[in-house]
Amino acid sequence: MDEKDLNFFKDLLRQQLRELLSNADETVSGMTAQKENFPDPTDRATLESDRNFILRIRDREHKLINKVKKALDRIDDSTFGICEKCGENISVERLKARPVTTLCIDCKTKEEKFEKSLGL
Repeated sequence: MDEKDLNFFKDLLRQQLRELLSNADETVSGMTAQKENFPDPTDRATLESDRNFILRIRDREHKLINKVKKALDRIDDSTFGICEKCGENISVERLKARPVTTLCIDCKTKEEKFEKSLGL
């Protein structure tokens, strides 16, 4: 992968990381805000359900933050864009669709077929 592509992905990943961290900060400040008092139990249940949903989303985003950081580390150590299983280059198109990926499309397809055969 040439320097231009690496810079493109580095900028893309840094932007994604900034957005994810910003969302996390908003969630924390929203959760520590003054507690609402709802006389109707249904309204309270809706609020709790919404909060649980947001926390699940943030948990997924937290995992993505870790993947983005690891992808940035791979750029720094010159292993970004190289499949962890077969050692071949991951296509730029695949990296544009999923910049945190560590597998080429062939290895990912094989992995998914294997998982499906196990019922995962």
